[in-house]
Amino acid sequence: MDEPLIRYKNVNINQQELDVLEDVNLELNKGEFVYLIGKVGSGKTSLLKTIYGELDIQSGDAEVLGYNMTNIKRKHIPELRRRLGIVFQDFQLLTDRNVHSNLSFVLRATGWSNKAAIKERIDEVLEQVGMTGKGYKMPNELSGGEQQRIVIARAILNRPEIILADEPTGNLDAETSRQIVELLKSICASGSAIMMTTHNLHLLAEYPGIVYRFENHQIKEVTNEYSRIIKSKNEQETKEKVTNATVETIE
Repeated sequence: MDEPLIRYKNVNINQQELDVLEDVNLELNKGEFVYLIGKVGSGKTSLLKTIYGELDIQSGDAEVLGYNMTNIKRKHIPELRRRLGIVFQDFQLLTDRNVHSNLSFVLRATGWSNKAAIKERIDEVLEQVGMTGKGYKMPNELSGGEQQRIVIARAILNRPEIILADEPTGNLDAETSRQIVELLKSICASGSAIMMTTHNLHLLAEYPGIVYRFENHQIKEVTNEYSRIIKSKNEQETKEKVTNATVETIE
């Protein structure tokens, strides 16, 4: 069996000397789709920041892609981040250049130099996220959903083993949100593990995954709880369909 991509055991996380999370225990394995849910300020983004080395871990055992995050050297963090894809809620695209240049900038910054290879990879990811032919567009010419697709394209450029998505649907309408999660699900199916924070709890029913709830400085896996809710909802919908069909037959 493969080693977990992320393994946190009894981890404590502080920010500005305040306790954010205590006694965190979680794992992320290849091909898993994990939701992080909880109120604003419950520590979801802080956890993600510890995974990509933006926030230090106070104590405990933490490993990400073989790196010991409790004592990782600053010089090794760029190496780690090249193996991660990060999707931000507020996009963070470079507004002074077009889509192709945004993506090219990332590839060159991570060691790519061959122009033909760069163009080929950019074309591949744009096709994967449904944005073929949009490389010439400036960010402000794109809708919110299109911008998020470009952010996801940027995140998968270097074929990351893990994608961290921080509220990727937070600024999007319901239908666009579903399309973005479907896209992330398809990327997950192709090999990357996904860890996504969200407040859109209806997505958990439509696109099931492993669920961790953040509450009172603690993290608890509640996948079974949501599985029961989803099962109950599906049974109710089936019962309503049968009832409606019976009524229509009588009429």
